[in-house]
Parts: sequence; C-alpha cells; structure tokens
Amino acid sequence: MRRADKARKIQDLLEALYPEVPVPLAHADPYSLLVAVLLSAQCTDARVNQVTPLLFARAATPAAMLELDVDDIYQIIKPCGLGPRKSRNIHDLSRILVDQYGGEVPRELSALEALPGVGHKTAQVVVAQAFETPAFPVDTHIHRLASRWGLSRARNVEQTEKDLKALFPRERWNRLHLQIIFFGREHCPARYHDLTQCPICAWAATKKRIEAERVMNLPKKRAAKDRDLTNDSP
Repeated sequence: MRRADKARKIQDLLEALYPEVPVPLAHADPYSLLVAVLLSAQCTDARVNQVTPLLFARAATPAAMLELDVDDIYQIIKPCGLGPRKSRNIHDLSRILVDQYGGEVPRELSALEALPGVGHKTAQVVVAQAFETPAFPVDTHIHRLASRWGLSRARNVEQTEKDLKALFPRERWNRLHLQIIFFGREHCPARYHDLTQCPICAWAATKKRIEAERVMNLPKKRAAKDRDLTNDSP
C-alpha cells in the first residue's frame, strides 16, 4: 500500500474512533494551557490536571504568578517532576509575558519558542489548541506510531513532523495530533504490544516490524533463541 493511501485509511479510522477530541490538559485560556503543557514534560496529563487547579487558584495570570516566589511555585508543582527547573521557567516566562507582551501569550511560534522552557513541540501545542492555528506537534509517542505504521522512516521527531504534514491535509493536523495520542493510549502502547491485534498496526506495519516487536517483547532467553532461529533459516 502506498504511504499516501495508508495515511488516508488511518485518517478515516481515527475519525471514526474519535469524532470528538477534547484537549487532554485542562485549561481556561492560552496562559493556563502554556503552563500546563510545560508541566506535562515527563509527567502524565492526569497528574498535571491535579496540580494546575492548585497553582492557578494562587496565580491565574502572568502578573499574579510574579507575586509568588519561585519556591512557592515549586511547592505546588513538584508532584509533576523536574520541579526546580519548571518552577523557574514558569516564573521567568511570566516575567517576559508581562514585560514584553502586556501579560498576553503571543500567537507567533517563534515568540513562543523563545520563552524559557518552551520548545518546538510545546509551542505547537499552544498555537494549535489555544489559537486554532494548524500545527502538528510530534512527541516521542507520535514519532513511534508514525514509524510503526510506516508513515515515516525519520530518526527524529523533527523529520517525522515534516513527513506527517506532507501526508495529511493541513486542516486536519490539529485533530489528528490529538486522535493519534488517544489511539496510542488506548490501542497502541509502547511496550508489550501485539501488533497483529492492533486496529492499525495489524495492516499498516510491515511483517518485519511486527516480528521485530514480537521478539523484543519475549523474555530475554526466548527472544535470543528466536533470533538465532531466524538468522539460521535459509
């Protein structure tokens, strides 16, 4: 199957499975979304959604956040992990928003990426979900699924993003980003995944990929034996 045909089939399947795609991170405005996405690095969305109501009850705007000490922020957000760095970044970016943008979150990708702690993926999530600007944020999970499904052979998320943008219509990028995330969580986990039983991997993954992941998920001794048998076969 051609990659473009595969992409169309995947798009139709995801649309059928997820006709409604709520934003996983609870937020009230672009600022609360920006902070929530920053907190989500190496942390689950569920944990972030437990922490942010406590944080925004104390400081719902950049100006209010500056009234808190960095340690005050840290004490609230430390369950999210990487607390010292995240608390400093939240305080510093709030200062920039107040000083340079009148307390508003900029809409431009380049301006967002210049904020402390805000990388390319975080900036894309904000423009997509807060401002409805077409974007295709690619994290390690989407990168993995794109590889499994044969939509990209890229070795990094940057190239995977380019490949996916070339395959899917621009007006669908924001929805597809979320649909792939939901599908990965419900049907296509990183480990101990039987690709032959997956609604997409079963037909989109190559036989080589299916076998490689099957062997990878076996106990070490069994996996080594299976690899030896494969290498010895004519």
